[in-house]
Amino acid sequence: MTALEQETASSIKFGTDGWRDIIAQKFTYANVARVASAHAAYLLAQGGTDVIVGHDTRFQGEGFAGVVAQTMSAAGLSVHLASGFIPTPVVSFAVKHLGAAGGVMLTASHNPPAYNGYKLKGAYGGSATPAIVAEVEAQLMGDAAASIQPADEHQREVVSLNVQAAYYAALDGLLDLSRLREYRGRVFHDAMGGAGAGWIAGYLNHAALPVAFQPLRGEPTPMFYGVNPEPIPQNLELTMQRLRAETGQTFAIVTDGDADRVGVVAAGGHFFNSHQIFAVLLKHLYDKGLRGRVVKTVSGSGIIDRLCEVLGLELLETPVGFKYITDAFLEGDANPALAVLMGGEESGGLASRGHIPERDGVFNGLLLLEAVAVSGKSLPELFAEIETLTGFRHFYGRNDLQLTPGQSRETLSLQVSGLTELAGHRTLSVNSKDGVKLLLTGGAFAMFRFSGTEPVVRVYVEAQSEQELEAVLAAATDFVSG
Repeated sequence: MTALEQETASSIKFGTDGWRDIIAQKFTYANVARVASAHAAYLLAQGGTDVIVGHDTRFQGEGFAGVVAQTMSAAGLSVHLASGFIPTPVVSFAVKHLGAAGGVMLTASHNPPAYNGYKLKGAYGGSATPAIVAEVEAQLMGDAAASIQPADEHQREVVSLNVQAAYYAALDGLLDLSRLREYRGRVFHDAMGGAGAGWIAGYLNHAALPVAFQPLRGEPTPMFYGVNPEPIPQNLELTMQRLRAETGQTFAIVTDGDADRVGVVAAGGHFFNSHQIFAVLLKHLYDKGLRGRVVKTVSGSGIIDRLCEVLGLELLETPVGFKYITDAFLEGDANPALAVLMGGEESGGLASRGHIPERDGVFNGLLLLEAVAVSGKSLPELFAEIETLTGFRHFYGRNDLQLTPGQSRETLSLQVSGLTELAGHRTLSVNSKDGVKLLLTGGAFAMFRFSGTEPVVRVYVEAQSEQELEAVLAAATDFVSG
């Protein structure tokens, strides 16, 4: 590898879920081919023969996916290439369903439209574990990824991927279709212009469910209707406005750019956050008779801790990144005593027992529909019952703050770790598992975490009242902003 190629390879950094960069700056055909070559070398070293490749609705997604397919085919892998945009969880499902050695999803998930990314998927049908990522990174820095290799005698075929029917059939085995047919509200799906477009409507049609359905932002677009494709309040103003006139059990399922995350807007236009979704789904799975460990990332709500205590479920806390949750699922597959019932993260990525060890916004949206249909109650009513059951009130907020050029991540982390109080709440302990999380008096916390893909520090706050939330979040924001 030349010095220039070495420098290029070393500049490609894998974050919490793959590599992401700005299109035409570092995310180029040449660099994507380098990563695909390294990934192919890893898969071949493991004895792999087949790989799944898909892309979302971002600019040049088809072109980048084609580069990956050509590179891996030339390296000697049979490639199953999606013919159009496809959700990330369907790529992961395809890996497991077809027995492939791994998968690639060209997506930057929730990042701004200028970004694209390369997600690695393991043979088990989920996010690549830290060990797999390390192996691919090692290949990237070696000769295997030095340059794009032309097709030669090792060239393998590229075939079209079509697993929609198989994916829907798998969901049939996880959902109670008889109870879903009892649902009498309306369901909206805001695809945010992303890869989830058409997939929930497609399943409702597949299962012949008589649900009144309406799509929102259902036309795929690389500009995501002028917002970042992340299901958080500032990106959902139109959806919240559309739901204001709705009542009862009606709600909107929201999927992010590659449809692995799920968000919700409830009737009345109220945002129903990812922690609330996690709690409702966990209780619903428990009520269905399922058991196992619960895994949450360190940025998750304390209500999950309390709910696990009440239900008698073991809780495991991990750093941010679904790959750590995937590790726990795989550990449970190897040892039934450690089986995972559900895993989730603050960003809306959730997985549950029986399905792939992967975030799936499409499936989780349908599972929420099942929870409402079975209970006959709205999602806010189900969450209010959990608050009563646990004796825990949940008020949550988050600010994403741009780092100034002069701000050092290391210095800011040390300064935050030294805080003895915020807005009158004393610091009880400091959790440095990922970023800095201050556990505060009064059941509150404030967490500061640097993005792995953008010059951003995320500030997460939970408190027991709206007033406390606003005060702590303002104090934490002011501390970062100076």
